[in-house]
Amino acid sequence: MKDTLDLALAQLNFLVGDIEGNAQQIIASAKHARDQLQADIVVFSELSLTGYPLEDLLLRPGIMLRVSQALERIKKEIEGIYILLGTPTKEGEKLFNTALLIFNSEIITVYHKQRLPNYDVFDEKRYFQQGNDACVTNIMGVKVGITICEDIWFPGPMQKSADAGADLVVNINASPYCVDKTLDRIQILKMRVTEQHIPIVYVNQLGGQDELVFDGESLCMNKQGELCLQAPAFEHGIYAVKYSKKQSDLIQSDCLHSPLSKLASIYQAILLGVKDYVLKNQFDSVVLGLSGGIDSALILAIAADALGAENVHAIMMPFHYTSNISIEDARQQAKILGVKFDEVPIEAAFNSITDSLAPIFSGLAQDVTEENIQSRIRGLFLMAVSNKTGEMLLTTGNKSEMSVGYATLYGDMAGGFAPIKDVSKTLVYELARYRNELSHVIPERVITRAPSAELAPDQVDEDSLPAYDILDPILEKFIEQDLMIDQIVADGFDKKVVQRVANMVLRNEYKRRQAPPGVKITRRAFGKDRRYPITSGFLKND
Repeated sequence: MKDTLDLALAQLNFLVGDIEGNAQQIIASAKHARDQLQADIVVFSELSLTGYPLEDLLLRPGIMLRVSQALERIKKEIEGIYILLGTPTKEGEKLFNTALLIFNSEIITVYHKQRLPNYDVFDEKRYFQQGNDACVTNIMGVKVGITICEDIWFPGPMQKSADAGADLVVNINASPYCVDKTLDRIQILKMRVTEQHIPIVYVNQLGGQDELVFDGESLCMNKQGELCLQAPAFEHGIYAVKYSKKQSDLIQSDCLHSPLSKLASIYQAILLGVKDYVLKNQFDSVVLGLSGGIDSALILAIAADALGAENVHAIMMPFHYTSNISIEDARQQAKILGVKFDEVPIEAAFNSITDSLAPIFSGLAQDVTEENIQSRIRGLFLMAVSNKTGEMLLTTGNKSEMSVGYATLYGDMAGGFAPIKDVSKTLVYELARYRNELSHVIPERVITRAPSAELAPDQVDEDSLPAYDILDPILEKFIEQDLMIDQIVADGFDKKVVQRVANMVLRNEYKRRQAPPGVKITRRAFGKDRRYPITSGFLKND
């Protein structure tokens, strides 16, 4: 018998609901692991057969038939290597989040996930029943404990594996990205290893799925709490590691990638989120409004990096409030990146609309209504181009704007996907500078000039909002940390400003409900993990 158990960690990008396609990817990867890496076992991520998260697709009656057919195909086509994969399984009327170990056409081990997350973006108790039993199976003389994702974040499941005699624990995951998530994962693995003195193989999913991004970065940690494998973030691949039976431990591998910097990881997360959302929804190109401002400039760079410049269409839509430098900067960036660029003035459309409304508006002064008409004309033009060309419209709003409602419903909020929806304005500037360090694609003046919607003469954002270096910390405390007004004031902020910001956030929930999805990068994004009522008296007496 061999002195080692050779494992292959399959860090792959699966498509939710594409069970047949996912099965084919599992089969091809298992053959590669067996024939090219000489692996004894290949390990796939949580719910790899169906993709994660399936949400209410799990409630469709036909889903389990397709799962059963795909499993039969995998069992039939692959021999000579153990396959550990994730799939839903059904026992009677109970549905489980399951790991199956398959070898030579037989399912030899079944494990049901014990810890079902039901917070933030997770709704697993809506669909699955909880497992209770440990699973330790003998693979070529090594007792391997099997766990799934959330199981590793609590001591109980691994303790059960240890009590059942596990030499090694394999944990399959669909763990979504957020800032600093890598550090959290490593800390948790160290805690479990320290408690049980058992090495851990941690395999994570890759890819964008609606608002979630899965960064991969699969890990292996030996009994000393040292990383012996760290797969690259945001890259698919199959990575090999060995377990020594003599040492009863994992052996250092050649795959030990350093974690990305904060800005690099955020940028790569957004890139992957945009690419997968566009391509998995069967688009091949995008269009966006390029205003000469920082938000659209960053998104243009992201789109070109994610999809290729040849698949990006930028449209500048000037009005008489649009400055010459905005037009110049938009032209320059489009030229630098090599994207398709058009200019479509909106003055004629604006005049036609306001002339039509003149009898109704008679005697009423101009106000934000006329500003919103400009924005809605631009949204109309962009959606028309999207419809005519088949290019998905990318929305350019950032998290600061979406938080306080500094965006026009059916105007600049129109679109299919919002890449920087979870990116604060101050972080937008940081990411723009980071991207220019890679290669200079955003004109410097776009970064250094005061931000403006250019919907009124000499307008700047601070006419309507607190300065972003004040606004963004307040928003982070109120939205992501859930602090009350008095707690935020105690951190040194003016109470009237905090009250104003908090009221703007709550008052504009109705806008966010109608906004397109966008990449989640923080621990509290707008969407599934922050569900606030539109109608609320929460701050009525504050």
